[in-house]
Formats: sequence, structure tokens, C-alpha cells
Amino acid sequence: MSDEQGEVGGPDPASIRSIAVTAEDVISAVEAAERGRERVVLRITPPFYGRMRARIHLEGGEGEYDGDVAPIHLGPEAFVDDDAPAYPDVDETEDRLRERGEYDVETHREAHEAAVEEWRTALRRHVVDAVTLETADGSHRIDVKLLG
Repeated sequence: MSDEQGEVGGPDPASIRSIAVTAEDVISAVEAAERGRERVVLRITPPFYGRMRARIHLEGGEGEYDGDVAPIHLGPEAFVDDDAPAYPDVDETEDRLRERGEYDVETHREAHEAAVEEWRTALRRHVVDAVTLETADGSHRIDVKLLG
């Protein structure tokens, strides 16, 4: 099988030079991990080409994979740097409102929604330029191209 540049895809993930991923997929996957939801990953599906796409995926949601080479699942933490802001804690939002004497349920909900939206916006600035994939031949660096 070949892509639009005529490049032939294959089973070796070391052939991947770059992956494109949407900012929304990265942010949503990180948020799901932070909220303790089911394991969400960014998935790269074979055959592997020089340029690939990673998409958000619920790990284990695919059942059996038909093919000799399994998809690559990368945890969302691989896509953000160590300085990424922490996900806003709902209890900390409540504490801040109570300290200011401004607490009620609706204000709490609105303040936490605003904090999460600020976090989502800030997280975009912490997406890394590359991820490292462990292959049979050792570590392999893959450039990350952020979409959106």
C-alpha cells in the first residue's frame, strides 16, 4: 500500500518521521487521564509511513486487531512537556470561592468551567515537538505536527 507521495507503508514503526495530531485530541486525552476516566490514548494505525496521523482512542475499545502489526498506543502524557499546568481541581475552586465569601453551587460550577477552559487553552502551549517511541531497535524520535 502506498500514500499520496508514493511511499510504501510497512510494519516498521521506525519508518515514521512525523505524526500529525489535533490539539483537541491531545487536550481531550490529557483531560480524560487527569479526570481518572478510562485509559485514552493517541493511536497510530499500521501500515506505517513517514508521515502518520495519531487519533484519540479508547484503549481496549477496538477488540481484536486484524493484522500482523498492532497499532501504536501513546499515552497523552507523552505529548505534553513537564511544565504543563495541572488540571484544575474542583475542590480547590470551591475553596477559593469560599475564602472570598462567594460560594454557591451555580457560581462554583461556572468558576470551575472557566478554570477548565483556561487550562485547556494553556495546555496548547505545552504540546511537545517530538515524542519517543521504543522499537525493537531502540528509541525512535518522531516529530509532532500539531493541527488546529
